[in-house]
This record gives sequence, structure tokens and C-alpha cells, in this order.
Amino acid sequence: MGKREQARIEAAFMRGDAGVDGGATEEDTRDEAEIERDKAREQLLRGRAYLGREFLTWLLWRSESGDVLVDFEGTGVVVLYTGRCTLRGVNGDVTELMARGALAPYSEQVKHSMDRGLLVHQARWRLTHGEKVYEVTLDAEFLDIRAAKLPELMAEEEDDRLLERLYLTEQLSGMVDTLVQSFLEVRASRNWSKKVVPAMKSWMKGEDEAPRATKVQLARAARG
Repeated sequence: MGKREQARIEAAFMRGDAGVDGGATEEDTRDEAEIERDKAREQLLRGRAYLGREFLTWLLWRSESGDVLVDFEGTGVVVLYTGRCTLRGVNGDVTELMARGALAPYSEQVKHSMDRGLLVHQARWRLTHGEKVYEVTLDAEFLDIRAAKLPELMAEEEDDRLLERLYLTEQLSGMVDTLVQSFLEVRASRNWSKKVVPAMKSWMKGEDEAPRATKVQLARAARG
């Protein structure tokens, strides 16, 4: 992408005419929420790469606080990005950044790269649901689970262990779906371009004044 095109995209972004993915947000005669939902569906049908990258980037921003992000079956879910994190250009550019290390996804280098136009394409999460801890690697292309680590099995009999593993797998899938649904509700709302995108941009630039977890807290969480 040339510098002129990059400048055009960034200008559109700052005006609120484009989302994090670079897609236009101009209005038409339909309800604004309906417009955003239709755009989200269209992106899903085109392979979900843009929407998936927005989701993973949005969740990185939300998760840094260390707060509960969603409720699943009556218990809060806390997400922590840990390990390797891959970023790619918003328009499918070959530009790619891979950050490694327990706290790498929350580093200033990653935030600076996102401010320059990269979005999270693949990431490793740690999900804490009550006393259970899961780990999963998610890819933005189809929101595929590439690898997962389930909580330690409690059953002793082989058949029971198989059933327990299936149950935990369903729980993990359900939590991921709940997080995606939470994002889609925000993405389709009026606040996306007016409040959420500007707040994310401030966070990427290091201007976010909202309370965030300290590096010590993140490190402790990463160690489990």
C-alpha cells in the first residue's frame, strides 16, 4: 500500500467514515444498527478475516484491564492474551508482525503497530471461568480454534474422561461464541464508530486514561 492510500485510510478512520478494518461506515436510509449488522454479515460471508481481526483486536483492548468480559452460564469469563500474537495489515497486505512472550500482545510495540494499521490475526488466549482455566489459539480467518488446552480432567474411568473432555470442549466453544456475540453487538451498535473506535485508537497511541492491569498483574495471570 502506498503512503497516499495509507493516509487516505487513516483520515477516513479518524473522521469515523471507516472502521478499524478500513470498511466504509457511510449512512443510508436504513437504521444504523441494521446497516452495521449487514456489514458484519457480509464480512463473515467473505471469509471473516476483516471481522475476525477486528474482534481479536477489540478483545485485546478489552482484556488488558483484567476484568470479567462476559458471563457464561452464570460465571464470569476473564481473557488474557498470552504467548505468540500475529498481526497483519487491515487490507490483506503481506505486512506481518509476530510478537512472542507472555506479555508480548500488550507491549507498546504491538500497540504502535496496530496504530500504524495492523490488526491481530492470530492469538493465544487464556480463559478463566470460575476455577477452570482453558487455553486456546484462535485464527481470524474463520475464527478457527487451532489448538486448545483443557483443564485437568477429574474423572478416573476412561469413558468418564472422554465424556468430561467432550463437555469441556463444548464449554470452551460456548465461551468463544459468547465473546464473539458480545463483540458483534458492540460492532453493530451506534457507539462503534463514535466511541469504541476512538477509544481503541487512543489506547493504541498510549493515550488511554482508563485503568489497566499492571505488568505485575498480567505476569501473575500469565503464570496462572
